[in-house]
Amino acid sequence: MIAREVIAALRRAEMPNSDDLTAFVIGLADGTVTDAQAGAFAMAACLNGLGEGGRVALTRAMRDSGDVLHWDLPGPVLDKHSTGGVGDCVSLLLAPALASLGVYVPMISGRGLGHTGGTLDKLESIPGLTTEQPEDAFRRIVADTGAAIVAASSDIAPADRRLYAIRDVTATVDSIDLITASILSKKLAGGIEALVLDVKVGSGAFMATPDEAEALALALVDTANGAGCPTAALITDMNQPLAPAVGNALEVIEVMEALVDGDTDTPLTQITAELGGTVLALSGLAADRAEGAAMVVNALSSGAALERFGAMITAMGGPTDFTDRWRDRLPAAPVVIDLPSPATGYVSAMDARLLGEVVVRLGGGRLTQGAAIDASVGLTNVRALGDEVDAREPLLQIHAASREAGEAAATALASAVRISDTLPDVPPLVHRSLP
Repeated sequence: MIAREVIAALRRAEMPNSDDLTAFVIGLADGTVTDAQAGAFAMAACLNGLGEGGRVALTRAMRDSGDVLHWDLPGPVLDKHSTGGVGDCVSLLLAPALASLGVYVPMISGRGLGHTGGTLDKLESIPGLTTEQPEDAFRRIVADTGAAIVAASSDIAPADRRLYAIRDVTATVDSIDLITASILSKKLAGGIEALVLDVKVGSGAFMATPDEAEALALALVDTANGAGCPTAALITDMNQPLAPAVGNALEVIEVMEALVDGDTDTPLTQITAELGGTVLALSGLAADRAEGAAMVVNALSSGAALERFGAMITAMGGPTDFTDRWRDRLPAAPVVIDLPSPATGYVSAMDARLLGEVVVRLGGGRLTQGAAIDASVGLTNVRALGDEVDAREPLLQIHAASREAGEAAATALASAVRISDTLPDVPPLVHRSLP
């Protein structure tokens, strides 16, 4: 009866009392709330919101629906989270970079959600690696290598684990209240001492406008700080993929090229440095964000982050020689198709959400709960906003399991990139920082 009452109240745009909301969350965790009820709850919350009090109550209830970790390590325990983007593989760079600086990063992450890629799915494109680690292994990997990126175990925020999967298949992803509770319940249950949030804005983000992104950033920062975890957020641009590749193994290739080549002058590495600098400053390891960013840049360019990444991959079951033979170890799609530019001019706009959706349709994401993923498919060599292109020159390349699938993707992407005669104003990588 409590589940029905909570859903009915939200449908009427009324906030359920905290005790009923907590009981509903317990039902999510123990299975007494059905999938249908969970989906109805998510839809009602998405349409009518929970309000500030409901958001905090839901976050705390989901955090406390399972174990809350505590760490005893000789360094700060820090973390980062992104609200979801396209070509966003920052976590795979930032975690090992921070670990090389004496930080411990127990990153509890997620799988693909809607049109956005999932860090866990990207990591699991590496043969043998598993992100489903028991708590004792998780603790050992963090202590030994400085970082581990894992799925939330059944004991960590189990209510969120269930609601997260249901949101993905019920079109209820883009809700400030549900996003806030989902992110923070896992992060706060992970026992971290400080957190930096990457809140995306633009055509490929769940929050398409600056006002929406700022509202989400404020909700996250206020809720996390209110729960006792020092937290800051950067609002960063997602009007185009962050890396020039979209897809699980293809994004791991971008990460490896950045770690091996030490190139820190790309949008991907610049955002990595800004986020890392922010959380290092929060923890007191850097005087300010600029000093912290410089520390991260050095970790990426010196090879220190590469060494930590390799150690983490091996500890999580991946190849022991991955950092030396990664090109041989990652899956590759059998078909690669160019998408030609329709005209000569400048890349002036991009529907980054559509790019992500096409990758999902290629098999790089899930259209149904629990569906298998093809780690090899996706897009590469995606041209950036402001790039000058000639007619018929490729705007990107499509990696597909079959010629038919690749051609269908090309048709779907025909309207994804706009070409103009004049050089466009390119949005800044970082729109704003909070606080």
